[in-house]
Amino acid sequence: MPPKIIISACLLGRPVRYDGKGKPLHHPAITRWQADGRIVGYCPEQAGGLPTPRPPAEIEGGMGGEDVIEGRARVVESTGRDVSAAFVEGGRKAVEFARANGCAFALLIDGSPSCGSGFIYDGSFSGIRHPGLGVTAALMRRAGIAVYSDREIDALVARLDGESEVAS
Repeated sequence: MPPKIIISACLLGRPVRYDGKGKPLHHPAITRWQADGRIVGYCPEQAGGLPTPRPPAEIEGGMGGEDVIEGRARVVESTGRDVSAAFVEGGRKAVEFARANGCAFALLIDGSPSCGSGFIYDGSFSGIRHPGLGVTAALMRRAGIAVYSDREIDALVARLDGESEVAS
């Protein structure tokens, strides 16, 4: 069986985002991969023990997920509460889940302090974005899982289609 893809549960339309909503990613590949049994949805923030809905959170000081993992930065809610431990725990659980389910790829929602892989927010809660990884995306990359953002789904499709042609 080809490798599976762990996907941010919100991209499957599950209401797990901080605001209690989903953000479904409509793409024919998602439908095809679901039919083939290759997709496994996961929300690291919920796995880390955070409720839904919850206050928005960002990584402070324009830092990134690697900084949080190494203890150089925190993930803070708009209320000021430090939720770093929940984000790290959720990311670790996501990696364990991905490995247990044979996932070699991750398709994660960009912008999230967990799942962002192209951009994240700067911690000022003013909508300012910068290039960077969220905590889960950084842990996935450390674990050797190829991470793609929802904006890079066509690149993931091309890679997977190319691998299946080589295997044939």
